[in-house]
Amino acid sequence: MCYRFASVGARIGIFGGSFNPPHVAHQLACAYVLATARPRLDRLWMVPTWKHPFDKQLAPYADRLAMCERAARPFGDRVVVSRIEEELGAESGASYTLRTVKALRAQHPGVELAMVIGADLVAERERWHGWPELKTLIEFIVVGRGGYPEVAATELMLPSVSSTEVRARLGRGEPVDALLDADVIDYIRTHQLYGVRP
Repeated sequence: MCYRFASVGARIGIFGGSFNPPHVAHQLACAYVLATARPRLDRLWMVPTWKHPFDKQLAPYADRLAMCERAARPFGDRVVVSRIEEELGAESGASYTLRTVKALRAQHPGVELAMVIGADLVAERERWHGWPELKTLIEFIVVGRGGYPEVAATELMLPSVSSTEVRARLGRGEPVDALLDADVIDYIRTHQLYGVRP
């Protein structure tokens, strides 16, 4: 489904990240904010990063996009994967949240946007590019994450699953069945990502 179709007056959550790869805690965050955010979210857009601003090594964008699409499938049309950072990256390179938010606001006038982030990112926000302007442009919905109880906005704590841990396990040939959607695992194996061998 194309993320461009959002009716005027809709409230959309933007859930950005490297998604390298997307794991079950990402999916649980989607389910949680769709169920509990007030005012309610009509839809959630997963926005995979085009290029990390600090040159963090990522799997190819096309692969991360495809894995996000598989992780979003259980939610039907309520979670849609956005290619906005690919569009912007073709012009300017690195991904910046401020640039993404401005572009989405311009593309979707009359749509209310909210940014979904994990509690682990709250302390980092002030170091983000253009933070003084960004905080005036969009509301933040904070989802609790294990290890960060002091900044959790809710009582929910997502499992302490990280993409770093998933990649390490994959590289060592250890099972990740409890950490990744089955379709995401199939994609990783088929495309031999993160050191996985056939």
